[in-house]
Amino acid sequence: MASFEEFMTEHPGVLSDELVPAEGTAEKGGSRSGGKGAKARDRKGGNLMRVVVWTDGSSRGNPGPGGYGAVLLYTDASGVEHRRELSQGYRETTNNRMELMAVIAALEALRRPCEVEVHSDSQYVVNAFNKGWVWGWLKKGWKTASKQPVKNPDLWKRLLAAKRPHDVTFVWVKGHAGTDLNERCDELATTAADDAAHLIEDEGFSPQGLF
Repeated sequence: MASFEEFMTEHPGVLSDELVPAEGTAEKGGSRSGGKGAKARDRKGGNLMRVVVWTDGSSRGNPGPGGYGAVLLYTDASGVEHRRELSQGYRETTNNRMELMAVIAALEALRRPCEVEVHSDSQYVVNAFNKGWVWGWLKKGWKTASKQPVKNPDLWKRLLAAKRPHDVTFVWVKGHAGTDLNERCDELATTAADDAAHLIEDEGFSPQGLF
């Protein structure tokens, strides 16, 4: 299995130093309490800031106009919850690409190494890490077990680069089941997809090979 270091030699990542979870009004039931036991540490031995992320993606027509939504939550040492919401719409894309972009946008918004818990209703995203699919694709040169090209390799590479500085875990949640923050991310994603005046190009999208 190839390491992050080997991967990053070929695909150096870019992290934004402009975006951080912003202070806002806490939403009831927003973040999940509790931790993993031993606290994650940064490269200097300090405790990592813990951020809970919720994400969702949407595409009208799949492919078609689409968007992503993400909510980042951080509770500081005084118990104050800080919140930031991210979204963007695209002229033509797919649901899976928007699911990936939601996680990418959230991770790229963090300007320091963090302990991140990502909640997503996309088994495509969650299982790629929790079942190790992505490492198999990487080892095989972005080919599946059946030797077919992996779809959306541009975004998988970008996600790996964005993930590298952080201690990230993925949690699958059932979509459209009344979970507040999952519903909020869906609202952000669909609203962005429907905002025709502010849609941008998904430069990595190609309709070839979709069907």
